[in-house]
Amino acid sequence: MTTSPPGPGPGPGPGPDDADPGLARIRTSLAWTRTALSFAAVGAVTLKKDVIAGLLIIAVAPVIWRLGRLAHHRPGRFRLVTATIVAASLVALAVALTH
Repeated sequence: MTTSPPGPGPGPGPGPDDADPGLARIRTSLAWTRTALSFAAVGAVTLKKDVIAGLLIIAVAPVIWRLGRLAHHRPGRFRLVTATIVAASLVALAVALTH
């Protein structure tokens, strides 16, 4: 029976959790933070014209920020992200059409 020496070569490599993601997670976190800040800024500008719509948009900002902090392997994460983005888009569309 032969055994292969330890080190690089055929065989199981590092698992997906062991791989070095580099700065991808940090960039993703920063992107979610920028998106949440953008929603807050749009909500603040909207407050000048319509208080209720502005408050609704501002209320969505922390939800968007929190979505970016969810674990990437959490079941149902993509559905939750999709539902929140659709809801925020519908609110923004309703505000745009009513004014």
